Amino acid sequence: MQDSQALGKPVVYQVFTRLFGNTQTLNKPWGTAAENGVGKFDDFSPAALQGIRELGVTHIWYTGVPHHAVIADYSDYGISIDDPDVVKGRAGSPYAVKDYYSVNPDLANDPANRLAEFEQLIQRTHQQGMKVIIDIVPNHVARNYQSIDKPAGITDFGENDDPSLAYSRDNNFYYIPENDFQVPELSLDSQLPADDSMRLADGKFHESPAKWTGNGSRLPQPDANDWYETVKINYGVQPNGELDFPRLPRAYKDKDYIAHYEFWADKSVPDSWLKFEHIAHYWLDKGIDGFRYDMAEMVPVEFWSYLNSSIKTKNPQAFILAEVYNPQLYRDYIQLGKMDYLYDKVEFYDSLKKVMQQQAGTDELELIQASMADIEQHMLHFLENHDEQRIASPEFAGDAQWGLPAMVVSALISRSPTMLYFGQEVGEDGSELAGFGKPSRTSIFDYIGVPAHQAWMNNGKFDSGQLSEQQKALREYYRKLLNLSASLPAMQGHYASLHSANRWGQSNYSSKHFSFARWNEQQQLIVLSSFDSDKSAEFDLLIPEQLIAKWQLADGQYQLTDLLTEADMTMKVVNGEGRIGVNLASRTSLVLALQRD
Repeated sequence: MQDSQALGKPVVYQVFTRLFGNTQTLNKPWGTAAENGVGKFDDFSPAALQGIRELGVTHIWYTGVPHHAVIADYSDYGISIDDPDVVKGRAGSPYAVKDYYSVNPDLANDPANRLAEFEQLIQRTHQQGMKVIIDIVPNHVARNYQSIDKPAGITDFGENDDPSLAYSRDNNFYYIPENDFQVPELSLDSQLPADDSMRLADGKFHESPAKWTGNGSRLPQPDANDWYETVKINYGVQPNGELDFPRLPRAYKDKDYIAHYEFWADKSVPDSWLKFEHIAHYWLDKGIDGFRYDMAEMVPVEFWSYLNSSIKTKNPQAFILAEVYNPQLYRDYIQLGKMDYLYDKVEFYDSLKKVMQQQAGTDELELIQASMADIEQHMLHFLENHDEQRIASPEFAGDAQWGLPAMVVSALISRSPTMLYFGQEVGEDGSELAGFGKPSRTSIFDYIGVPAHQAWMNNGKFDSGQLSEQQKALREYYRKLLNLSASLPAMQGHYASLHSANRWGQSNYSSKHFSFARWNEQQQLIVLSSFDSDKSAEFDLLIPEQLIAKWQLADGQYQLTDLLTEADMTMKVVNGEGRIGVNLASRTSLVLALQRD
């Protein structure tokens, strides 16, 4: 098999760093790190990284690395204690970053050496042939942002602000003058139990004057559902929406990052832009290969042009992924903001989820993919991430097997990267009641064990030793599929839907099936999946004349090989039209490679 990185269709493995190496199984709701355990950078041993790499992974997204607010006493290391009234969960939100020039002390064996331990993990990851992605959260920071590890000459966010002004271009925050911050009224199920680590939980947090909350709330006392643990960053956008920075001409949507970099070279930009540019370059100098941007659409697209062109000038191969949920903004953030990739959530993932849940048919998938034709290579596909429900959870599909046909479609339909969330490949169901929030999503706010993943870890051996036979088969399926996704030459080629031609052309092919072709000069593939919950279907899969002509196939008989099972099948071409006789079992797929002499 060809090397996946050489062919350039990335496979991203998202891992919640705090949870990955944890072997403790108590899983007490609201449990402390001592009770429920916490993973460390060192848990990513060569064996662990090899186990990830064998899944076809090219990039590891280490989620939750930058130092965020935590409920733990690290004052012996010069770290200020965080107030539980503005920390979510026992372990804290990874998206309430407290110090962008350091890493979460929970993740280090020696907190005093935490940055060096992460640098060693970067090196180990590179040694195993994978690249490293970390989060940058540009829209907001922790309410108690305080960097003790910033380089000389760097000031903290807000350090030089004039808090008497509600807005000023070079203030890093928005203020609510003459109003003090008030802790929101929290529901009982969001409050941590009283114990020694909670001694500061008194319903008070000093912030005067109050700042806007991360999600944009302008109230001194945000709502319990607001991002109250964070404060919003000011990028030079006035409270009335007017912009205090140069506008990027629309013509720049067709220009490369070099032109974007040159555009900004002589422009005056807000202070927050400069701060995040320095942060990004700091991590690039540490060996980081790319970034995932949280809630990128809440930050002006001009800033992204500025930052991403600066990053690409330093490292043209940097991997840049952004969370954008408004489809109307996709092209602006790709073309003007110079993002490499965006989540394809709101349309493709959300529609595929409904198919897996048997709430909708597959017809919408064909329409969505057609609508994305001009940007499909930029739309990263996934079935799980830290924000989404686990496939195996009762709230989603209740059975990890639904991930099999869905992952075939998700991974093979486009030239875009594929992302896998740790534990998905062994059927993790996210059923643990960790504390803050509810089950179905593996907690990002608390210390918790991840049972199915722990079975693969097998107490640090990373050899699948505690997995059931069904879990081993599931992981093997993902391994084979993702390596195909990353290495098949056709994945960098063309796409054509076969769905409509078959949907309306015969009775046994239904909206519970989905089919398409992928090809280039080296390889021709036909992909067919069943989302039927219990029934097999027998039919002749039609390959339209237009595709047969593009593949330059004369009338006759051609052998196909299913790359998932290595079984051989036959396609007959008669009068320029192809037909493949199939008997497709429920929740299965075929990835048929045309064999030429």
